[in-house]
Amino acid sequence: VQLVESGGGLTQAGGSLRLSCRASGMILSVFGGSTLAWYRQAPGKQRELVASRTSDGSTNYADAVKGRFTISKDNTRRTVYLQMNSLIAEDTAVYYCNIRELQGTDHWGRGTQVTVSS
Repeated sequence: VQLVESGGGLTQAGGSLRLSCRASGMILSVFGGSTLAWYRQAPGKQRELVASRTSDGSTNYADAVKGRFTISKDNTRRTVYLQMNSLIAEDTAVYYCNIRELQGTDHWGRGTQVTVSS
């Protein structure tokens, strides 16, 4: 299984970006039963959870992004998305996709850079 991320880039404050993470090589039943998440790591800071979505559809967001970010998925494409609106400079970080299978196996993407200019 390989997680392929895309969608990062440079935008101005107030702008939007949508990150995508495709789980290449993962069968549908495994993808559907996994917990999907996005993390981020800013320079000099620890990696933090941004948003997560369990297999039953429950979502969880970091307080800093509530109301601005939305995590979603497309099972047929084995893809998880992170829609980011009203971006601020503090959202600048490398964003990582994470998929945790039901039995506990973790998969990580290589990260995609998001830079928000103020």
